[in-house]
Amino acid sequence: MKRFFMFILPLLAVALLFGKGPIELVESIPVETTLDNEDIRNTPEVWLEMINGAKRTLDFGEFYISHKDGEALTPVLEAVTAAADRGVQVRFVIDGSMYKTYPETADKLNEYPNIEVRVYDLNGITGGVLHAKYFIVDEREIFLGSQNFDWRALKHIHELGLRIEDKSLVKFYKQLFDLDWALSAEDADTDAILGCIRSDENLYRVSITDKGYGKSTLLPTASNPRIIYYPANGDEIQLLNLIDHAEESIRIQLLSYSPLSRDGLYEQLDFALRRAAARGVNIEMILSDWNFHSPRIEYIKSLHAVPNITVKFSTIPEASEGYIGYARVEHCKFMVIDNSVFWLGTSNWSKSYFHHGRNLGIVVKNNKMAKRVSDIFLKSWDSGYCSPVELGKNYEAKRTAE
Repeated sequence: MKRFFMFILPLLAVALLFGKGPIELVESIPVETTLDNEDIRNTPEVWLEMINGAKRTLDFGEFYISHKDGEALTPVLEAVTAAADRGVQVRFVIDGSMYKTYPETADKLNEYPNIEVRVYDLNGITGGVLHAKYFIVDEREIFLGSQNFDWRALKHIHELGLRIEDKSLVKFYKQLFDLDWALSAEDADTDAILGCIRSDENLYRVSITDKGYGKSTLLPTASNPRIIYYPANGDEIQLLNLIDHAEESIRIQLLSYSPLSRDGLYEQLDFALRRAAARGVNIEMILSDWNFHSPRIEYIKSLHAVPNITVKFSTIPEASEGYIGYARVEHCKFMVIDNSVFWLGTSNWSKSYFHHGRNLGIVVKNNKMAKRVSDIFLKSWDSGYCSPVELGKNYEAKRTAE
């Protein structure tokens, strides 16, 4: 009997560790790095589980689709076509500008029975891009996060996302998918569709209970103001609210940060961080090494120079297989406030993401989960991949393209 319990207890521990609840953190870890967290499942496993579980519908809102034969996205695409084969109606909305770069896989999917792919010219409507990365299964669960529908995002990029099962929450995002689906139709009457948007002054909020994390309050967010139904749930509004109410600490992890825009200085988030620092809040920020160009780097240096603000740059080493374009980079997009609440989304922090493009996010109020996200931040912060900004250093722009 003792031997039985010695055998079964580790299995129970694994079951509790990876057991599926209504809310789950999901990560992508660049191979050959030390950033993996054993208690957090990796993106390919979760995506396959969700797609294989679809019974009626799969709705994808993606910046683009980038596939390389034999790489990590291959089984995911096979799962999508298998879902279509069993009668699941599959819809993709992808960004028009990025479609020009990666048309091949999108076109093949569009030719497959029960799959329709629409190319969304959001730039012609609001001057931005469809930058969101999410999919909805059977109108009951959603995956959203920094992971693009890209083989590199599953293997060579640091990402963080959330899988959430709650019909009330999914309703918020499904409404936006349906709007984008309508706007991306070839014969769409854009003015008529936009004219039918009726903004709701209420704040959209949902509460769920998870066996591992307990009760959470979820506040879905989105951008931009012209194409959302709940203006109070706007990404920028909620980010500013979180920063302005921080009392002790703010931790931010992003691909890119810039107070510059096509219209000049975009000061909202930058000034909010400086205000928080002035009242004694300790602010730590991790940015990717894709920010090494002028004049952005000068603004980041100026932020780092503010008392109570420390900025570190993340540099993910190249894989042993050699250079890979648009990869080996810090791509997470999240913020943790006072280890009690966090925002996770698809937006980098500059004006175009909040005022011109389509992005999604979520604010989660839960001490236990916020602390876990904060620990993920600290793992990167304390790793050998991150180094503080040097005010006197002349940073050289990094090669990022293929």
